[in-house]
Amino acid sequence: MVEPKLQVVLERRDCARNVARFYVLAIEPSLYGDLALMRAWGRIGSLGRQRLDLYASAAEAGEALEAWLARKIRRGYTPVTAEVKVQSKVP
Repeated sequence: MVEPKLQVVLERRDCARNVARFYVLAIEPSLYGDLALMRAWGRIGSLGRQRLDLYASAAEAGEALEAWLARKIRRGYTPVTAEVKVQSKVP
């Protein structure tokens, strides 16, 4: 079965303070059958850092994504994209 991938890209820019940051939140299936909330962050133009948090259900992963999204919006990040991509399996 092909699982959808949810990805939200956020940016925070402030030229006066030399701030140009990105934050990516994505829900992806893991190799073990559960779901992972992938968080990536850093300065725009760099590779940044990445962290995976595993969740047993889509509801738990969705709640965690919404909590992180609200936290980042309060910190001044603005959404750039929010899309659902369907990944195809390679035969």
